[in-house]
Amino acid sequence: MSLNLTPQPKPRLTQATAELTRQIEVKDEFGHACQVHIPAERALTVYLDKKELVTLMTLGASPEFLVLGFLLNQRLIRSVDEIESVTVDWSLGEGELGQPGVAAIKTRQGMSQSGLKTAARVVTTGCGQGSVFGDLVSDIDAIALPEAHITQATLYAIVNAIRLQETTYKSSGSVHGCALFQGEQMLMFIEDVGRHNAVDTIAGWMAMNDISGADKVFYTTGRLTSEMVIKSAQMGVPIAVSRSGITQMGLEVAERVGLCAIGRATNKRFLCFSAAHRMQWQPELT
Repeated sequence: MSLNLTPQPKPRLTQATAELTRQIEVKDEFGHACQVHIPAERALTVYLDKKELVTLMTLGASPEFLVLGFLLNQRLIRSVDEIESVTVDWSLGEGELGQPGVAAIKTRQGMSQSGLKTAARVVTTGCGQGSVFGDLVSDIDAIALPEAHITQATLYAIVNAIRLQETTYKSSGSVHGCALFQGEQMLMFIEDVGRHNAVDTIAGWMAMNDISGADKVFYTTGRLTSEMVIKSAQMGVPIAVSRSGITQMGLEVAERVGLCAIGRATNKRFLCFSAAHRMQWQPELT
């Protein structure tokens, strides 16, 4: 009997992008009325095979990629090939907190009906998402990151590309941005109310487009916490750059997996916290 080796088709995705900002009237320090924009935070409840899984607080820029990346980074699925479809509908609650939008995920094997342990939970906009379904740190020794390097010139080009990028942060503040680079080329940029959402969205986009992390650089505006380092490593990306700093556990994880963690990267200043052998120094550029 021959085996069916036909690859599974990629999941069917809706394209339910939401408005990222909302205009409101405020009073300035002189008591004068003026119009400003604020991030349009929304609740998105995720259902896996009709079973409520989690509620994510998000801007809703790319919700389908977000939920796929969430499932991958929380190790609820091994591949997007396990998913048949992701359907996002904001109209049920118009994304309001009291009545969330809905993301309905249908798997090919009905995995949530066959013993998957889940619990309804809200993941807030707080910067520390934490592990929802197990200790992600426990399996990091199984991660083998590829050999990869970054030149100082490339790092400066990445920082400059982020500086020039049109962002929700520039118009309204209060959001985190993450990006994926190949050399100096920005492949994807995404913003959300939490940096964990932004990195999950990139993970989902990479999986849907069969993008390897081997020769990529992950950039985040937020801190390099243990969770951010683990997610970068899970995506197979060996270099992570932040305009902020790194936490003690983030550093410990980076050293453990051999990930090059670069922080406080602004203009031509930066600190290489780990795996300095991946950096090709060019002091003449400083």
